[in-house]
Amino acid sequence: MLGDGALWIWNIADDQFPDATQIVDRYHAKQHLSDLGKALYGLTAPRAAQWADRRKEELDTGRFPALLTAIRRQVTRCDAARRCLHYFQTNRERMRYPEFHAQGLCTSTGVVEAGCKVAIGTRLKRAGMHWTKQGANAIIALRCSKLSGRFQDFWERRSEHWAA
Repeated sequence: MLGDGALWIWNIADDQFPDATQIVDRYHAKQHLSDLGKALYGLTAPRAAQWADRRKEELDTGRFPALLTAIRRQVTRCDAARRCLHYFQTNRERMRYPEFHAQGLCTSTGVVEAGCKVAIGTRLKRAGMHWTKQGANAIIALRCSKLSGRFQDFWERRSEHWAA
């Protein structure tokens, strides 16, 4: 389960998918580091990008203690550092990116979002298209089954359902 780190997402995940592996979207985690670098050193200061890039490298390589130490050092400088530290401490178990990659898991929602845009958005948003919720859901089911190579299975399940 990929999420941006918001508590409500993990609450739903715990409730609906209790056995799922929870992963904070890597892009969102890195955005927090970039934002903190800018808060510490200024929006356009090269030092801001340098600081954030080092933290991102620590995140990517699983050097989480070093990452937390670097953020913790900034807590007295600004409130954004305190919030950032809390975000990373709270989501630490969901940011084991080297481990997740070793398991073949995706750590970014970008692929999923692009897939949704291509598979669903382009089909539903063609010129002159107007959909009811039921109609959109039906065409999405057809489109996804076709693109995933499960079109025949989809129709077999449908015919079994209607036969029953």
